[in-house]
Amino acid sequence: MRDLPPTATLRAFEAATRHSTFTAAAQELHVSQSAVSHQLKHLETLWGLQLFERGQSLRLTAAGARLAPIVREFFISLEATLGDLREQKGRVRLSVSTTYSFALKWLLPRLPNLARQHPELLVSLDTTDKIIHFSGGQADVAIRLGKGSYPGLYSEFLFGEQVFPVASPDLLQRLGTPRDPVELLRLPLLTRDGAELVPKWEAWFQAVGLVFSPLRESVRFGDSNMTVEAALLGQGVALVRSGHVENEIADGRLVRLFDMPFPSPLAYYFVCPKGIEAQPHILDFRQWLMGEALKVQQAAH
Repeated sequence: MRDLPPTATLRAFEAATRHSTFTAAAQELHVSQSAVSHQLKHLETLWGLQLFERGQSLRLTAAGARLAPIVREFFISLEATLGDLREQKGRVRLSVSTTYSFALKWLLPRLPNLARQHPELLVSLDTTDKIIHFSGGQADVAIRLGKGSYPGLYSEFLFGEQVFPVASPDLLQRLGTPRDPVELLRLPLLTRDGAELVPKWEAWFQAVGLVFSPLRESVRFGDSNMTVEAALLGQGVALVRSGHVENEIADGRLVRLFDMPFPSPLAYYFVCPKGIEAQPHILDFRQWLMGEALKVQQAAH
């Protein structure tokens, strides 16, 4: 640290690396040409290195060229961090853990509404499908898809979903729109890997009174978003939860097939450690979340 010069000297060096003369660097810094020259000479003496080859125009030496990006990155990082800290001043950070698909399809489109209602909240999203125990600062709160059993934690029901098949208008135009669930068996059905969190074709066909044979699929998707994307591309019919395709159905990119009620056995829950649910910033977020969830339930009826 004894070789660390004053900030003004480093700023003079950084400016000089971007100009062909000391005069141009001095004009940018609003100081005299001699002041810049003096600061750079002091820096070379301090570090015991020649940083510039002086002539009609400035040229960095090999040592100067190695140091220039380091000094430039220092100022860029310093300015960015100061700007971020000033923006956060007076705001409360809230770390929210949720699944990637829920964040992308449901929560992210609604966050501008949260920002308007609670500009003091600075939400940090962490996406994972793993079980959360709130140990080691994982997150402040979480939104999880499950059956509502969260021992030792505060949990609150948000909303349930319907499960139904969807297809793109392009696929329906090419292969025809099925008039009855049995006609789905002649269409390519998209399937997903996963355990109980994944809607199952077997369960849906059973609910509508049909015997279902195992699919001979060529691709099995490992993510809900990929399954929806494949449906959007017209590759087949996807079995989806309603929360994942709100926008796609609203704008006509996907068509819901059959208006048959089939509630998902799982629902979304707000979860956090017991005792913090009433903290002001968490209460604000929780109440906003409950309001958005109520809109979903009302739209379903």
